[in-house]
Parts: sequence; structure tokens; C-alpha cells
Amino acid sequence: MRIPATLGLPVVMTPDTPGTAISSGSTLDVPSLRRHLREHGAVLLRGYGVGGVDGFDSAVRAIAGSPLPYTERSSPRSTIAGNVYTSTDYPPNEEIFLHNENSYQARWPLTLFFYCLRPPDTLGATPLADTREVYRAIDPAVREEFAVRGWMVVRNFSSGYGVAWQQVFGTDDRSEVVAYCTRNGMEAEWVGARDLRTRACRRAVHQHPVTGDTVWFNHVTFFHVTTLAPDVCAGLREMLDEADLPTNTYYGDGAPIPDDVVAHLRAAYRGAQRRFDWQPEDILVVDNMLAAHGREPFTGHRKIAVAMAEAWDPATVDSGDDGRRP
Repeated sequence: MRIPATLGLPVVMTPDTPGTAISSGSTLDVPSLRRHLREHGAVLLRGYGVGGVDGFDSAVRAIAGSPLPYTERSSPRSTIAGNVYTSTDYPPNEEIFLHNENSYQARWPLTLFFYCLRPPDTLGATPLADTREVYRAIDPAVREEFAVRGWMVVRNFSSGYGVAWQQVFGTDDRSEVVAYCTRNGMEAEWVGARDLRTRACRRAVHQHPVTGDTVWFNHVTFFHVTTLAPDVCAGLREMLDEADLPTNTYYGDGAPIPDDVVAHLRAAYRGAQRRFDWQPEDILVVDNMLAAHGREPFTGHRKIAVAMAEAWDPATVDSGDDGRRP
């Protein structure tokens, strides 16, 4: 396995012989791959013969173990096979802002995998941003405010907006939803006859469990209403009371986050953003705490599969059984 001149983020790894099958994982130097993953935040495997979704699934297992189910959903996705999903089913003309997968949850995957089944005709990159760089770019006073107060996400599941709560929680049993929320540090409030509102307070600043790096790891920016397209944001604010917005974020004590603070956070992400163009059979491996990812708008019939692995639960840090791997 060779490492040619890199993009910086991600590091590019190629086989000695182009087209070498990756499905068994025996052609990969997994320890080297994981070292580069922890150092740089993302590794792009390019030039391998993946062999479709089954080969992708095998590669995920060889590198990071069994793929995880997609729980507490925020993005519409379709199942391709097992725990391999479409990366997103959002319309192609929409940008998906940089974020870390499931950072609004009590636990999350440490490692993400993206597989290019079909590249777009134009644009459609999966941009990346080093969350250590994002953290350093944020005004220290802003960082400290979030470090002390944390952040809160409020999600409203109502007809006509976003993913239905039945799909998000994988059940239509209200008692199961409440039990899930209780187990995961969330408040569940039933609104009217059919709708659900949830609140969750989380930390904004974390230490990576393997490297110890301080990272900006949260959905503060992604879920804030001002990160939507300006016309969509204005329309929602005109139609809905703030409490009823599909998603919005606050300081952990419930106080509003000023719009200019969120604009500053967006600029920090943009400044750290790097991109590459997808090629067929590319596999992108992402350390979910070291690198945020997004999606550019695109034309064509882009198809990217995603899998998640290595569940991380901060509550296990002191248990001595946290399952961390280098």
C-alpha cells in the first residue's frame, strides 16, 4: 500500500497494483491506515477493486469491525444492505453543512466510511474540516462560553417538516420513545395529538478518546436555524414560533445563541474546509471526532454509500471497558 502526494485532508492511500481487491482486507495495512486516520482525521482509499456493496461491507469489518445501525435519525437515508445506507436522500440542489455524525446523541460512531458507487457529474464532494483546526479558529471567549454552558438541541417532529418521529426512533410506540429519551439524557414532550418535541443538552468541546486532542464536536451550527438557506430560514421564522422550529440550538441553559455567534462558527468551519472530487470505487474513512463532513450540491446521479462503526460512549471512560482502538 502506497501513500502518494496527499491532499492533506484526506490522506490518500493507493495499492501497489491498481485494482487490487480490497474485500478481504488482507491487502490493507490496517495498523498504518489507522495511524494516519488518527493523525490526519481522514484517509481516502483510491484505486482498489472494492467489488460493490458486499466488498465495501467486508472492508468496513476488516478496518473497524461490524457496521452500526443508524439510530435517532436526522437525515433521510435508505438502507442499501444490512447496516449500509445511502449517505443522504436530501435533494441534489441542497448543500449539507459540515457536521460530525450523531454528535447530538449520547453516543456516536468513532469511524465513518463513505463508498463511491457513482460519482456526480459536477460538484457533489464530501468536504471535510479538521475539528482541531475549527476549535483553534473559534474566538476563545466563544469557546469558553460553550465549554461552560454546553449546548441544547430542540427538535420538533411534526407533519410536513423533516423526518417523522416514528422513523427517527424506529417505533410508533410512544412509551418506547419516552424510554429511549430517558436512557439517553433527553426530554420528550408530546405536542397536540401527533407531534413530538425533544430537548437534549450536550457538551460542545470534547477530548478525542484515543489521541487526547481537543475537538469542536457538536451540532450547534448544523442545527441552528440560521444555517439553513437564507430564504428557508426567513420563511420558517415567519411561519412558526421559535419553539416550533423543526430544529434549533441554544446554550445549555436554554438561552438563545446570537445569530452573529453562529455566523462566526460557520466561518470557522468554512476556513478549515477541504474538498476532493469523487472517483468510482473510492472509499473515504473518516475519524468522526477529528473531521466534520458535509455535502456539496451536485448534478448527475451521485450515489455514495455510508457505514458507521466503533460506537463510542463517553459514559464508559471510567469503566475500564471503553473499547478504544488506536
